[in-house]
Parts: sequence; C-alpha cells; structure tokens
Amino acid sequence: MNGAMLELDGLVRHFDDVRAVDDVSFSVDRGHVLGFIGHNGAGKTTTMRILATLDTPQRGDARVGGHSVVDAPERVRRITGFMPDYAGVYANTTVGEYLDFFARAHDLRGAGRRAAVDGVVDFMGIGDLRDRQVESLSKGLKQRVALGRAIIHNPDVLILDEPAANLDPRARIEFRTLIRELAADGKTILLSSHILTELAEMCDTVAVIDKGRLLATGTVSEILARLRPRRVLSVRLAGPQDRLERFLLEQPGIANVHEIGGRLHFDLEGGDDEQVALVSRLVAAGFPILEFAAHQAGLEDLFIELTEGSPQ
Repeated sequence: MNGAMLELDGLVRHFDDVRAVDDVSFSVDRGHVLGFIGHNGAGKTTTMRILATLDTPQRGDARVGGHSVVDAPERVRRITGFMPDYAGVYANTTVGEYLDFFARAHDLRGAGRRAAVDGVVDFMGIGDLRDRQVESLSKGLKQRVALGRAIIHNPDVLILDEPAANLDPRARIEFRTLIRELAADGKTILLSSHILTELAEMCDTVAVIDKGRLLATGTVSEILARLRPRRVLSVRLAGPQDRLERFLLEQPGIANVHEIGGRLHFDLEGGDDEQVALVSRLVAAGFPILEFAAHQAGLEDLFIELTEGSPQ
C-alpha cells in the first residue's frame, strides 16, 4: 500500500510574537524516511508535537494515516509512535517493566501485551538488558529503549525528535541501521537531527525549516538542482597551471576560478553535457590533465545555502 501517510496542510502555531510554525505544508509517503532539519528554534519540535497530538495548530491541519490531528487525535495516537528529544525514565524500573508499562498505556492486554514486549526486546537487541534498571543504562542503550517504547504498539508512523543526539559513533551506526530496518518494514518516519551527515545516510527526502517557514522539500539532489544550475569542479595538471587559468576564464559558463592546494576550482553553469564539452575542449587544447573532479554537494551544502544569514 502506497501513498502519503503524513500530510501537513498550512500548519500555523504562534507563541505571542514568535512564529514557531508559519504555514508549513509537506507530505511523507508510506515507508519513507524524511529528515526534518533547521536551526535551534526553527520550528521542528513544535511541528512534531502537533503531529504527535501534544499541541494543536491555530490554523491548518495535519493528517496521519488519513486522520486529522485536530478532529481525530485518538485515532492518530493509535498509529503514531513519538520519541521526544529527551525521553525521561522512571526510577527503580527495569527495561522489561518500562516497556510493559507503555504496552499497557496503549491498551495492550494479556498475551498480546507480552508478545509486543518480547517482539520489541528481540528487534532492539536488548534481551540481556531486560532486568537492568533503565536509569543505569548508557545514553545509547537508553535511546534504544526509548525507541522500543515508541514502537511497542506497532505504529505505522514514527515521529523522532533528535533521536541520535549525544550518541557515540558506534551507537549512531546501530541506530541508523534500526531506522532503515523500520522503514523497510513499511514504517513512515519523520526525524530531526543536528547531525546532517547522519540524516543524509538515513533519509529518502528532507524538509528544511527556518524561522517557522518551510524553505524546501525533496531529495538533496532535487533541491540543489533547483537552487543552483551550476557545478563546482576542480582540475589538476601535470605542470604549471597559469595557461589553464586563462583558458578557463575564456570559456562560456565558467566563473569563480581560483587555486586551492595545487588544483584550480571553478563554477560551471549547466549539467552533464556542459561538463563533457568542457573536458573535450581541455583535451583538444593539449592540457595534461591528471585529475578532473566534480564536488559532490551534500546535505550540509544544501542547509548552508538555504539558511545563509540565519542565526544559529
């Protein structure tokens, strides 16, 4: 079954003079992972709290699995798992008791509740922690348990606010694997993170928000293609580069020629055809090319370009 599982339509949420969420609209398809990025205070958490039915919009609506967060919050909660940026734990509570409590909170009973807890323990790989106190666990293990809590009722949609914050490298890798496994199982996932390289590896699409307003949505390559019809290239010769610099400056569509570490970097307007034509002209002109490379712009490039000038 395909189609949008998350649909935001003109969401507005202001706090006095602060426009926390200002006419935000986007959608996420079933089984997809969308990375929600923005500076601190950009409006990510407020948007996610609305989707989790913990806050209400002043205007607009959002639908989760076709259910309105305004008109049918109970139905939304049944199919949504929410993991806040800080998942508190209860004192003197074991991992098994913690998960069992949230299974009961989602109205799971008897054998169904026990099967749900066993299933989460097995999926999260925390069987040896079942009798450990939650508050004694490391940050990474607590995050695993918190994610287990969010999926205990087998929701269709997951809303994860900074789930990888403060994790060590190994824990981040393990967490990323869990997210991709959940998406492969058909879960629709919206997650925020300050670790942009992590998001680029986990997410199918991204949404960039700043000062409450949505700046762009789509894949990284799609957004970058809309932002800049140019490529950043570099070339290195076997020998002096003075003649090459003059040659490049005379070529159509080339700008910003500069030298960095023995290579000439420059911007080229256009796409594959223009790049192939330039290489052909360089070869025909007799330049001894050792390296010719295109800078692969990523999520960090996109974020900086979209939010340039915004306060951190």
